[in-house]
Amino acid sequence: MDSLLQMGRCKQVLVLAIFCLSASVMYSFIYHYSTTEEHTDQLVPQQIRAVPSISLRQPNCTCQGSGVLVLKDHLPKDRYDDIVKRRAEEYRKHHIRTSSSLNRLILAPSNIPLQYPIQGFTVVPLQKTLIPGLALHAAKRQSYKVTLRVSSGVLAIKALGEGDQEGQGENEITVQSTSLSDLNNLLGRMTYTSTVYRMRTGDLAHFTFEHHEAVFPIVIQQTSMPVLYDIGNDINYRVTIVTKTFLRYTELQVLISSIRTYYKDIKIIIADDSLEPQKVNGSNIEQYIMPPAQGWFAGRNLAVSQVTTKYFLWVDDDFLFTDKTKIENLVEVMEATPELDVVGGSVAGHGQFYFSLVYEEGNGEDGGCLKREGAVKYQPVPGFPTCSFTSGVINLFLGRTDAVRKVGFDPRLKRVAHSEFFMDGLGSLLVASCSHVSIGHQPKIANAKYSSFRRQKSKDFEDKLAHHFFKNHLKCIRYG
Repeated sequence: MDSLLQMGRCKQVLVLAIFCLSASVMYSFIYHYSTTEEHTDQLVPQQIRAVPSISLRQPNCTCQGSGVLVLKDHLPKDRYDDIVKRRAEEYRKHHIRTSSSLNRLILAPSNIPLQYPIQGFTVVPLQKTLIPGLALHAAKRQSYKVTLRVSSGVLAIKALGEGDQEGQGENEITVQSTSLSDLNNLLGRMTYTSTVYRMRTGDLAHFTFEHHEAVFPIVIQQTSMPVLYDIGNDINYRVTIVTKTFLRYTELQVLISSIRTYYKDIKIIIADDSLEPQKVNGSNIEQYIMPPAQGWFAGRNLAVSQVTTKYFLWVDDDFLFTDKTKIENLVEVMEATPELDVVGGSVAGHGQFYFSLVYEEGNGEDGGCLKREGAVKYQPVPGFPTCSFTSGVINLFLGRTDAVRKVGFDPRLKRVAHSEFFMDGLGSLLVASCSHVSIGHQPKIANAKYSSFRRQKSKDFEDKLAHHFFKNHLKCIRYG
């Protein structure tokens, strides 16, 4: 026999591979090991110098400059300790929910003879999948031995005879042969089956040969179905105009009239939380009556929830459509850049308002730091020189319906809220601002009752900062 059988204390499953190579018969032995501490030293040579993965601790962060708000200073003093304790527990659960082995930093060792997939190996939970590209490229030796080890799944090699019978799957498998080609043939039959059912998580595979070790990621992800919209060639099937109104029916009617001047048939959705609602008449208008004074973001949530088109255009109820309010131009930008989720324009009297959000995660105890800076662009949108990527835009924006719904609008923010939507969407929404689409703004009409609700009170501001402390796990915010 050309292969050597190694004896160990762990249970071994022997798979005999018989190859006809010219006039000789080669034998290969495969050992399956369970991943216990007892066997670790046998499987990973002590002289390994490569550091395959590193877990980095986030450093503490600081908010510098004028206008810094330290959020813990705005917590109720009598409930401070309880709030901090509950926030820490919620953050711990959030970390469990969002982190996986895929977040770890992996350093590839140089000049090793192991071949393996470094990116793109994705498996469906609990489903057996062939591992692509495993191979050993080594100089001539009397014997070759490699080991593969995982933690969230099991490994197996497809049987070499007829049928699909395989050896018992374990967390570790060692392949040894005197023939390099035979060994690579077996590696080409290696399968992985996850043993955890999650929508998206991962595993790290450790692949070793002598003193060499490589680590590669395995993405465990449930395949999702696409959600597609048949937008046709008509703007009315592509976009819905949505707005929120409160005690401003005069302005609302002016807005609707201006919309109908340019878009006679487009659907308009109105979320209305006025104290004494009035019926809004007109064709293709949907008015949703809310309980009184539910607030800005609650109305946005309701309005967007009723959209059936691929996109929606958000406008305030005192805006005014002009010949420069070309919805088609914003749709063109979105359709040409499928990664985009929100595209803003400009508003008369306010200009092309946009801003950046810079977030540092900080450490788990104190929380993160957020800085908002006005008039910051990142880079132009390809093919559209009047558009640039940014973090947040003004109240005139075209939104991708599905993407915006996933982020949502926090209904606890009732009176003054806008940046908060983009804060919640940071890292998931790709945002751009364009200067070639604009909308008018109606002259202000004195409305004492509306102003009394609209104006943010000191307590509202304090409550919002305390809310950011807990909800967004923030240490401080700097508005610039």
